[in-house]
Amino acid sequence: MHTCSHFISGTYSPSQLCRRHHTRNKGFCRKTHPTTAQHASVTAQPRSTNGQLSPHQKIAKAFAPATIANLGPGFDWMGCAVEGEGDVVIAEAMPDLPGGEVVIKRITGDDGRLPLVAANNCVGIAAIETIKLLGNIECGVALTLLKGLPLGSGMGSSAASAAAGAVAVNALFGSPLSKEELILPGLASEATVSGYHADNIAPALLGGFVLVRGLKPLDIRQLLFAKGDLYFVLVNPKFEAPTAEMRAVLPKMVPMLSAINNCAMGGSLVAGILTGDAALVGQSLDSDVIIEPVRGPLIPGFAAVKAAAKAAGAFGCTISGAGPTCVAVVDNPQLGQTVAEAMVKAFEQEGKLEVNSARVVRLDQQGARTL
Repeated sequence: MHTCSHFISGTYSPSQLCRRHHTRNKGFCRKTHPTTAQHASVTAQPRSTNGQLSPHQKIAKAFAPATIANLGPGFDWMGCAVEGEGDVVIAEAMPDLPGGEVVIKRITGDDGRLPLVAANNCVGIAAIETIKLLGNIECGVALTLLKGLPLGSGMGSSAASAAAGAVAVNALFGSPLSKEELILPGLASEATVSGYHADNIAPALLGGFVLVRGLKPLDIRQLLFAKGDLYFVLVNPKFEAPTAEMRAVLPKMVPMLSAINNCAMGGSLVAGILTGDAALVGQSLDSDVIIEPVRGPLIPGFAAVKAAAKAAGAFGCTISGAGPTCVAVVDNPQLGQTVAEAMVKAFEQEGKLEVNSARVVRLDQQGARTL
């Protein structure tokens, strides 16, 4: 069996996110090998240092998928992208605006809740930080955000907006930056709205499974699901769980036995991914004893949903990101539909919540892309 992990590294601090002059990887290995990871790094400098960078097109459009962060014991260090819904950003070159200025023209799908001031919106911040990496550009940029993901859903809504915004702005100027380099503008955006973590933004940009080994320096590996079938059942109830509030309940100290359990289950999660073992992925995802026990009671009906998913045949079930979306793992779409129905019923009967959506999805291997 051949597996591969991919590596990107760079050095930065939160204050340095406003300046994109740091070391990072420009590409990932494409050959597979059972025991080694290929490493590469470059020093990213603004793409325009002499003169101004001109847009290559008037309008660029990009999509970024939903993501599942944490995956149980992988709190803040594991995430993956999934097919289906996501956010779309349209970036438009504006010759009448000062070079580098970013404005948000319109947002749909948010019920008017998101700010139109670029510096206060995750899509605007990602665009501003991307432009800093591009360097001196000759025009302003106007953004339109089409929200496909609900706010506070636990499906990486803010990361999808940031990833799509960064890719769209980059594409407007001919895509001189790699998606790997766009992780840092995305991190700057995430830091303002949901915390300084890469387990949503990295998979939203890169696709597939992503393991975050560290942030200082940035150390990220893509993990390839080796073989077989892996499906996620995502059930999103009509209940909002803001990330900041869900992080506020996390314990500051944990018992040694709990830490040992989560380390073992995190290792098992990685092993399941690399060996293509959907059952092991599900069982590992199901075994968090640190985060889920304090967040679960804040989501009405969660315990019943988890039990219903496993009774219906899922390998495991947990909270997606900060919630309230719940995620279960199965190995075929037919079983996935059965599990989804059981989870919906539990949310409705035990949690007294209506359900926005119930989907059976696979990994999104592409991540953010132009349309």
